[in-house]
Amino acid sequence: MNIFKIPRMEKDEYDRLINDNYICRIAFRGDNFPYIAPFLYSFDGKYLYFLPTRYGRKIDYFHQYPHVSVEIEYYSSDFSSYKFINLQGTLEEIKDNSEKQRVRSDFIDLIKKRKLSPNVLAALGYSISDPLEIIIQEDRNMVWRLTDVKEIVALKNPSN
Repeated sequence: MNIFKIPRMEKDEYDRLINDNYICRIAFRGDNFPYIAPFLYSFDGKYLYFLPTRYGRKIDYFHQYPHVSVEIEYYSSDFSSYKFINLQGTLEEIKDNSEKQRVRSDFIDLIKKRKLSPNVLAALGYSISDPLEIIIQEDRNMVWRLTDVKEIVALKNPSN
């Protein structure tokens, strides 16, 4: 039996996939099972950044074991086109205030550029009636960066 292998993407293809999207899933090492959560992300061409709320299981898992898998995907509604990338690396918390402000500003730009609903603020721990600038003004979120990526698996449908 011949098994067909899904084609791999080249670096420029998966960089484009990362740039074209802004939602991912992060898989943490859980207690008995992996814990997977959706995240909004920004990408500066080198690193993925995240603004997690300061509560929830993800924070405990991050402190216990910051090695994660991050998945970003695209697929058409009829599945005639699909792409995904899985990055295995380490989350680190950014402590430097100027870098945190830059990343938070990038998230505001992302929300504006993508014309995201104010409901996205609730996912970041704010009220949907808050102005976007509150992301910079208040330190309600941690700021994470994906570093030390050990493996990248980037696959696409055969016709792409």
